[in-house]
Amino acid sequence: MKIKIKSLTNHVGLPTLIIGVFWVLLLILGVANSLPLPDMLTDGLKRFGRWGILTLAMVPAIQSGVGPNFALPLGIVCGLLGEVIAIEWGFAGASWLLVACALSIFFAIIMGYVYGVLMNAVKGSEMSIATYTGFAATMLFCLIWLLFPFKDQRLTWPLGGGVGVRQTIQLDQIGAAQILDNFLHFRILGVGIPTGMLLVFFFGCFLVWLFMRSKTGIAISAGGSNPIFASAAGLNVDRGRIMANIISTILGAVGIVIYDQSFGYTQLYNNPLYMAFPAVAGILIGGASVNRSRIIHVIIGALIFQSLMATSLPVANELFAGTDLSETLRMIIQNGVILYALTQVGGRK
Repeated sequence: MKIKIKSLTNHVGLPTLIIGVFWVLLLILGVANSLPLPDMLTDGLKRFGRWGILTLAMVPAIQSGVGPNFALPLGIVCGLLGEVIAIEWGFAGASWLLVACALSIFFAIIMGYVYGVLMNAVKGSEMSIATYTGFAATMLFCLIWLLFPFKDQRLTWPLGGGVGVRQTIQLDQIGAAQILDNFLHFRILGVGIPTGMLLVFFFGCFLVWLFMRSKTGIAISAGGSNPIFASAAGLNVDRGRIMANIISTILGAVGIVIYDQSFGYTQLYNNPLYMAFPAVAGILIGGASVNRSRIIHVIIGALIFQSLMATSLPVANELFAGTDLSETLRMIIQNGVILYALTQVGGRK
């Protein structure tokens, strides 16, 4: 029995196993407190789909040797910029989604290139510099949102005279809320499956998997694994790092568009500030390290972590009914899990 447990731990990883068991215990507590199991699983799948591509954005950065992309807000603000411009141009529904993604990719290519050059200039301190880069980009865009001259009243402040963008923009006003969630949606044993959103996520996983196995992807991984040997073999390590950061920024930009259409709102200003941490925690919980990551780490980590977050709040509400502790406990659980994941930054334990 001890050998089987040790084998399972070595294969799955201790952080993944512990967080997975904790999630199962929360599900059991929820069922014991009369919470419908299908509803808890449905909420978990929705959060998994929302955060999937944002978590996937970690893979190219990690494989290139930069480490987890703590500057994910850089890509997120590109996505938000694409969203509001698409609304200003009058797009709605599925056309808004496509145009927002296209604009997001365009902006992310520029931002990703600049960010990649910065990462090459600060080798050895990538993660700390990346965190402050993400914070700085968010704060810079707080000023930009306040100064943007838009005409669409769904975007502007009521008394702003057409200058400045609202804090929250409702996407149901343009028919863009839950487009992917409702596409081919079905239920199995009472569990709702957001088919469209999951298909987009798995398609993104396939594209990243395909790219990382291409000649360029292999060169990026080689440069991240052993930059000295890669340089000696004639590979341009710095160029590979820039390309990886461009792809990571693009995934962050597209990921926030997918997230917002599912959430039903576009939230600007400080909202992107801490969105990198759940994505980083997800891939680390899935079994990745700061040096190596795979697509399976994204899928497992995002599923377990986001399902845990979806389950913790209703269970806390039932356990502490009539008090204001539920949100506090959810934050303790969320930040505790993130902290635990970040302590595993040296690799799988």
